[in-house]
Formats: sequence, structure tokens, C-alpha cells
Amino acid sequence: MRILVTGGAGFLGSHLCDRLLADGHEVVCLDNLFTGSKDNITHLLANPNFEFVRHDVIDPFKYEVEQIYNLACPASPPHYQYNPIKTTKTSVMGAINCLGLAKRVKARVFQASTSEVYGDPTVHPQPESYWGNVNPIGRRSCYDEGKRCAETLFFDYYRENKVDIRVVRIFNTYGPRMHPNDGRVVSNFIVQALKGENLTVYGDGTQTRSFCYVDDLVEGFVRLMNQTETVGPINLGNPGEFTMLELAENVLKLTKSKSKIVHKPLPADDPKQRQPDITLARKYLKWEPKVPLAEGLKKTIAYFKTKV
Repeated sequence: MRILVTGGAGFLGSHLCDRLLADGHEVVCLDNLFTGSKDNITHLLANPNFEFVRHDVIDPFKYEVEQIYNLACPASPPHYQYNPIKTTKTSVMGAINCLGLAKRVKARVFQASTSEVYGDPTVHPQPESYWGNVNPIGRRSCYDEGKRCAETLFFDYYRENKVDIRVVRIFNTYGPRMHPNDGRVVSNFIVQALKGENLTVYGDGTQTRSFCYVDDLVEGFVRLMNQTETVGPINLGNPGEFTMLELAENVLKLTKSKSKIVHKPLPADDPKQRQPDITLARKYLKWEPKVPLAEGLKKTIAYFKTKV
């Protein structure tokens, strides 16, 4: 197939491009390189089945493709809060442009949504039926509400125009090609440990996250896109839950760093718990994560050693 990947030079997008090319598809990678990087796709540029186009999804685009994966959006707090209006426009107008194209060329279209649609959850773990607990006017709202609105658009195009959609809600994912300064906890801890700096834990460190290795996540993407039983939304993430202190201690051990752990105040609207209920992914996709945290962290640390 010929497949369009928006945000294809980003952390997740570049791994998805790798996978789709390995599966024998032609890939058009669309990215404005705001948070994506050409370094992530340099190894693909000589591949005759790969095409890179520098373009912003806010502006319309036309391609003859059979599938569209919409991954375009800054996904870490420092990046999406840098220009919050642009972040909302990327989610909303990017979704409209992807859906419009899918409608015209009758392509199947995939939305990379997020566990942030659940906000600071009052239900634990979070099933897809949970509507969330989101602050609509906070610092994180540009991302949270932008992604919620994108889901609304996807389901309205599905109901009104019979567009063939798939929606996934991504929980914390990590791996090689994460941006060193993206402000996410895995990259923060690894970079701090490798530089011999103190590891910054916000709050008391008992807040939890679930960490899914990027290869596991991409496998889930492909399975969701190529089945016809459900359009989603489907949670994809690792149901194994870790506290921030456990993650920090793991990173210190694996990097053999002499860094210390220091505590700072918890940021506003930071969720206390995040854990996916992956019952639907197991049922429809026969999917669950395979890579243990220690193994994934080793691969990620090896990558960051080449960057720090």
C-alpha cells in the first residue's frame, strides 16, 4: 500500500515509518520538523519507497494513499506549552485535513490520540468508556482538549460521512529517538543520570505511570489499522505500573550513575495515576506489551549515550 504518516519524523512516527517500509509498503512522511528531526529518518532517505515532505498539517495537503496515520502534534509538556494555540490548531485542523483527505480518496485514517484525554483520572485503571477529568482552561489544556476535539471530529466524520477511522489512545511510551529535551520523565532521568546531574522527581515520587516500549506500541498501531472488528478508541500502553521513584532508581542502576534523587513541587494538573485498561486491545488486537521495562530502558540508554 501507499501510506501517509503525518509527524513521520518524530519519535513514534519514525519508528512507524521503519515498520511500514519493512512490511513492504510505500511511505510518504509529512513533518514540519517542529519537534520531529531529520536525524530520525536519515537512514530512510535513500529508500526508493520512502518520501519525505516538509509540511505543516495545519495547511491542506493532497496525496493518493490507501492509509493515513495522523501522528502530527507536539506530545511533551514543554513542547506543546511552548506555543499552546499552535498545539490546539495542530490537533484540530490537522485532524480536519487528514479526515478531508481520507474522505476524498477513500483511505482508512488513524488518529494517534492520548491517555491525556482522561485528564487526572478519578477511575483507575482507565477503560475507554471513561470520559475523563480534564481541566479545559489549564496549562495542559491545549494538548488535552485538542486531542479530545480531534477524537470528536473523527467520530463525526465516521458517523456523518462514513469515513473509515481508527482511534488509539497512547499511554506513556519510551525508546530510542525520544527528544533529549522533551521534558518526559524517562528521557529526563536518563539524560540527568548520564550527565551526572541530580534526578528531578516531582512531588513525593509516589505518582505512577505505565511505560510501553516503542516497538510494542507500533505493533499495536499496525494491528488496529489492519483489522475490521473495531474502530476504537483503543487504549495502547503497558498495564505494569511504576512509581516515579522506582523509575528513577531503575535508571540510576542501569546507567551506574552517581547522581542523587531530588524532589521538586508537583506541576499543575499533573495526573497522580496513569494506567491503561487494555482489555479491548487484548480482545480485538490480540495485543499486549512484550518488552520488560529493564530491557527497554537499556536500549533507550544506549541511544542517549550517543546524544548526550
